[in-house]
This record gives sequence, C-alpha cells and structure tokens, in this order.
Amino acid sequence: MKLGLGLALAATAALGACVTTPRSGPIEVSRFHLGAPLETGTLTTEPLPGGGPPSLEFKTYAAAVESEALRSGFTVPASGTAAQYLAVVGFTRTTQQGPPRNGGVTIGLGGGGFSGGRGFGGGGGGVGGGVSFPVGRRRFREVVVSQLSVQIRRRRDATVIWEGRAETSADGAAPEAQANVAANKLAQAMFQGFPGESGRTITVR
Repeated sequence: MKLGLGLALAATAALGACVTTPRSGPIEVSRFHLGAPLETGTLTTEPLPGGGPPSLEFKTYAAAVESEALRSGFTVPASGTAAQYLAVVGFTRTTQQGPPRNGGVTIGLGGGGFSGGRGFGGGGGGVGGGVSFPVGRRRFREVVVSQLSVQIRRRRDATVIWEGRAETSADGAAPEAQANVAANKLAQAMFQGFPGESGRTITVR
C-alpha cells in the first residue's frame, strides 16, 4: 500500500506541473461615427481629461493608437504646428478570478480481498474496502481584462467625428496580458476596416 500511495502522489505532482497553455479571448469592438465619409488630416494623441500627466502605460496605448491611425490615412503634424485632429485615448486594465487551473486530483486506495481456509475444501471469508481523498489545493487563474477607448475630435470645433471601443481578456500568464501586446491587439482590431460600420459591435479573433 505504501508503494501504491507513493506512486499516486508522484503522479499527482507530475499532473500539477502540467499547466494548460495560456490563451486570450476574442476582441469585442464597437465603432460610432457621423456616417459621412470621414476626412483625415494631421493627428496627435492625448489622454482623457482629468487623468493626470501621461503615464508610461498611457504612452504604450497612445503609440499603438497613433500607429493604427497613420495606417488609416492620418498623418503626423509638422514640428511646431497644431494637429487638425486629436485622438483622446482612454484605457483600463483590471484583474478577475477565472476558472481553476485544473479540476483537482483525487487519489483512490482500494482494498483487495483475501480468503482463509483449511486446504482446498476449507471455508473462507473475504474483506475489502476503499478510500479516496483529494490532494492539493485548487489554483484559480488570474484573468486580465483590457479595455481601450478612442475619440477622434476635430480640433477647430471639438466635434467628435469617430469613436471606438475595444475589450479583450487573457490569462494572466499569457503574453497577451502584457500591456504592450494588449494595446497593439486592441488598436489593430479597433481600426480594422476604418471607419467601420457605425453602431455595430463586431468580434475580432
């Protein structure tokens, strides 16, 4: 029985060392605009009002947005000149408890029967039994939820000509949970097919 229990515990340790490959979820994207063909021009990014000075994380998201905006027809203003459009960038990153990493492991110990008697014709009796118990604790995943919002405003009259929102989630251990990776994925999905269909939410995988 000791040998069987030792093998079972070793197998449990091996199972615990196997972690499911981290994955990220799809990206939900919504866009809104005026409906008419949008004119592009020079553009610069700025944080949401009241958010304090730009942080390093904001710069990561702003760079991703600017890169996709340039691919969509906007340009960088010349040095010393004001941009025609402002891209107001907002983002959030929160953590949630996800499903457990595994369903837990249960070890079962079964008892075998034995018989006793006097020779081949003797009587006998049998006993048997079993017990099972869980090993280890359930470890839950940490899920990182990343959201990006962008408003493109015309500088001369502050009119919002286009707005986009994107959200995705990823296992906390996955590369997609890192801020720079999430920012690029969200920005790429948001500007896909710019300006996109107004008022419609799409799923980008």
